[in-house]
Amino acid sequence: MSYEQQVCDQIPHLRRYALALCGDPAQADDLVQDCLERALRKRHLWRPGGRLRAWLFRMLYRLYLNQRASAPRRREVTDPDAGQDQAVAPRQEDHAECLRALEDLDRLPTEQRAALLLVALENPGYREAARILGIKVGTLRSRLSRARETLREQRDRAAEPRQTLKHRPRQALKPRPRQALKRVK
Repeated sequence: MSYEQQVCDQIPHLRRYALALCGDPAQADDLVQDCLERALRKRHLWRPGGRLRAWLFRMLYRLYLNQRASAPRRREVTDPDAGQDQAVAPRQEDHAECLRALEDLDRLPTEQRAALLLVALENPGYREAARILGIKVGTLRSRLSRARETLREQRDRAAEPRQTLKHRPRQALKPRPRQALKRVK
């Protein structure tokens, strides 16, 4: 199989990972295009005995980091409680849960998000994933652990019932003790 054909076979995997990183199909396509262009231009650097997939994913990830650093992202920051007071039909709960999960993923630091998405979407071994991201296996495991823990905390926080004045414990409604007022002469 030719080098070009091997690269073309990886396009769906590259696109899926790029889409997960960028969140925008147009940006993901541009990122994959840049990666493919660089892979063809730098063909002489690939070792035929090496793993082409890992090489391409690492190239894609580095391009993503470079693009992120060179062009500040413009993202709307929404209030996590926005729309909480509006009623949602029961059939939309799953969709709303998915949207919350995506928002939680977007709030993760870039390094943790990239590691989690790579492992979750492409399922490489830890060694290969660490090689793709250019980090040690221990660092990868640490990033995955922190990302998962952060997502768990965000999920648990979202699941806690919101306390209103009516539902607060009684002790929160006790009046403050009066302080003695000093007379000014």
